[in-house]
Amino acid sequence: MSMSPGRRRSRQIDYWPSFVDVLTNVLLVFIFLLSVFVLAQFFLSQEISGRDTVLNRLNLQIAELTELLAMERAGRRSIEDQLAILQSNLQSTEADRERLQGLLSAQTGDAEAAGGQIAELNVELDEEKRISQRALAQVELLNQQISALRRQIAALEDALEASEDRDRESQSRIADLGRRLNVALAQKVQELSRYRSDFFGRLREILSQRSDIRVVGDRFVFQSEVLFPSGSDVINAAGTQELDKLASAILELEQEIPPEIEWVLRVDGHTDARPINSARFQSNWELASARAISVVRYLIDKGVDPQHLVAAGFADNYPLVEGDTDDAYSANRRIELKLTER
Repeated sequence: MSMSPGRRRSRQIDYWPSFVDVLTNVLLVFIFLLSVFVLAQFFLSQEISGRDTVLNRLNLQIAELTELLAMERAGRRSIEDQLAILQSNLQSTEADRERLQGLLSAQTGDAEAAGGQIAELNVELDEEKRISQRALAQVELLNQQISALRRQIAALEDALEASEDRDRESQSRIADLGRRLNVALAQKVQELSRYRSDFFGRLREILSQRSDIRVVGDRFVFQSEVLFPSGSDVINAAGTQELDKLASAILELEQEIPPEIEWVLRVDGHTDARPINSARFQSNWELASARAISVVRYLIDKGVDPQHLVAAGFADNYPLVEGDTDDAYSANRRIELKLTER
């Protein structure tokens, strides 16, 4: 026989109220234990705080006792030092007393020996008198020697004055010779200037047809393109023709300038500011020097005396035209000739 639904529901047990009661009791017990724990922590912290206070007070007392003990020890050391000083002074006083007693005893013996010492002193006094007499004789001899030395010094001063007079005469002669030498040098310079003018006049006549060869101050300027290919120190065919003319003029000049005039023709090599780095030339210095040397060698081969030639390389220093244009570069690539004194 089956039961109706209403009866089944009436027989079911409701556990929820019991569960809530149990949970409430557990919560109350937890709160109670927590309160007990908080109270225990409070009383424990109070106890610990009190002990810290007592411990700090004890530490302060220990520090004060330590300081008093240190002061007591320092005082005791000071007293011990004073006692040691007093003992040392006492020992020194006793030693002084013993020394004075010894001196007193010695003075008694000294009084007895004083008579004998007086006699000895009288003997020594007589000896000193004899020594003084000998010293006076030596002083007299020294005075005589000093007089002789003074006469010698006077003679030397006379000789020195005579030597100074001769020296002044020599200085005046040297000054006169210097003036004569300057006049002679000026004459040589004038002669060299005259020959330089003649040399440059002939070169102007010989090279007047070339527009790329010009005169700048006291120098003849050949553009590098007239004598050398680009980046080379080998003289080209056109350059040899111009150098042949130059060699002829130099040979004529060597015949006209007297041998006592020392002169040289300086050949200066110049490049533009653009750097070069080839297999033969690592820098513009090498290229400029090599070109100047090539010109000097060619002139020597043509019979010019090597003593009258000198080669110099200036690379891109001392440009004639400032700037980095093609015209400036072309003007600065040059060979310069300057007649000067050696």
